[in-house]
Parts: sequence; structure tokens; C-alpha cells
Amino acid sequence: MNFGQVITAMVTPFNEEGNIDFPATKNLLDHLANNGTDAVVVAGTTGESPTLSTEEKIQLFEFVVNEAKGRLTVIAGTGSNNTRESVALTKEAEKCGVDGIMLVSPYYNKPSQEGLYMHFKTIADATSLPVMLYNIPGRTAVNIDVETIVRLSEVDNIVCVKEASGNLDAMAEIIERTADDFLLYSGDDSLTLPVLAIGGVGIVSVGAHIVGNEMKQMIEAFHAGNVKEAGAIHRQLLPVFKALFSAPSPTPLKAVLNMKGVSVGEVRLPLVPLTEEQLKEVKKTIQLKITQAS
Repeated sequence: MNFGQVITAMVTPFNEEGNIDFPATKNLLDHLANNGTDAVVVAGTTGESPTLSTEEKIQLFEFVVNEAKGRLTVIAGTGSNNTRESVALTKEAEKCGVDGIMLVSPYYNKPSQEGLYMHFKTIADATSLPVMLYNIPGRTAVNIDVETIVRLSEVDNIVCVKEASGNLDAMAEIIERTADDFLLYSGDDSLTLPVLAIGGVGIVSVGAHIVGNEMKQMIEAFHAGNVKEAGAIHRQLLPVFKALFSAPSPTPLKAVLNMKGVSVGEVRLPLVPLTEEQLKEVKKTIQLKITQAS
């Protein structure tokens, strides 16, 4: 299963009451479909998954599947640090008609590598959907070792990994030691081009919300052998990526989308909106000529 080259880790739009804004979600999907996105991850980290209830996640999966209408591949974020709950949510996501699931490594309880292996395998065995592993030790406090990912790649429906460890050596070893049909995606926007250079297939992106076409152009230029062009695009995009992570994600991203007229509302607690100073710096970096509403 190839989910495409540019997968957007989609924000969850909220209305003024802090509930999921489904009309805004439709508008966001339209925006992404027209701006370089091949697939979306729904209810992932960027979607503020820790603050979404199980019922909200299921509603979101159903809505996005219906609105994607064959335009976008839909990947449901069903991972957590509770294996049984992840199994149950994965089964519900499959009923909703999603195309695949993404499983973040269990956070907080810090399992062993064998515990990680059994966690992912147990969930994968409970579904017929293709599975994307998600390694992000900076958030979960546990790294999925290369050996564990290689073992998991042998499970029939575990088809790819989103690697956000920042360790290019480990990523290269994963690519080298797994079958050709097991794919590796960068989990960091700023490492997209380096990951492509070692054999990765694409990016699970935050920045694609606003520079999706440019990211697609960079990937296509690289695969066409236009490395100089790809490198130039990469360098131009780096300040954008930095700005989007200048405060806890997805706070800066939501601010930028709202400024661009793609309404997504604010973040939920424990995240808080940008200060005026932070907002000023983000606007300056991304060079948006938008007058902030009074």
C-alpha cells in the first residue's frame, strides 16, 4: 500500500465553543485536495488527538471518509498507550471506511522493545487495514529500535513507518533491511529531502497545510533528477517549517491557516493560542500579507 508522497497530518478545526467544526473540516479538506496533498492523517498529533474523545474521533473518521470522496486517502490515527483501546478504535475506524491506520508508539508507560512489538502486532492482527507505524521518541519517551521495525515489517499489513526520530542513520538502516514494498516516510518537514536522498518515499507533513504544492514540487524535482532545484525549494521552505514549530504544534499552524482564510479555530487546552508577539513573528517569517481582523 502506497499512501502517496505528501501526507498531511491534518488539524482538527474547532468552533467558538471548542467543538469539532465539521463545515470548516470540509473546507479544509477541499483546500488540502487542491494544494498538493495525496492523503490525510485524521486525529493524529497535529489533530490534537489527546484532547479528542473516542466518540469525536469516530465522528471525524466518518465525516472525513464521506467528504474525501476518492480525492484523498484517509489514514486514521488510532494509536495510544492502551493496546485494548487502540484495537477497539481501529475496528471502529475500519467500519468507517478509512483506507489505513497510523499507530503512534505507546507514550508514558515506556514499554520494552518486545512490548512495542507485541503492541503493534496485536493491533495489526485485529484489522485488515494497512498499518503505518509512527516513531516519535521526542513525544513518547520511547524509541522503536531498528530491529523492532524490521521485525514488524514482516507482519503482512504493516506496510510503512513515519520516522520522526531525526536519526538518518537509523532510517537508512531500516530502508536497507526491509523489503522494497515496506516504505519509510519522513515525520519531520525539514528532513523531507534528506530522507528522500537515502531512499524514503515521502513526508507526513505539518507544513503541507500551507506549502503543499511546493513540497510536492520539491519531491517531484528530486525524483526527476533535478536535485539542484529540489535543494533550492528545500532551503526556501526551511524558515516556514521553523515558524510552524516556534510554539507547541499545531498552535502556529492554526494561526497561519486562520490568517490565510482557511478557518480552523483555536487549539484546545492544554495548548493555548499564540501571544501577539508570537503571532507577529510567525506572520513575518511566513510573509503573509494579511490584515489581522480586529
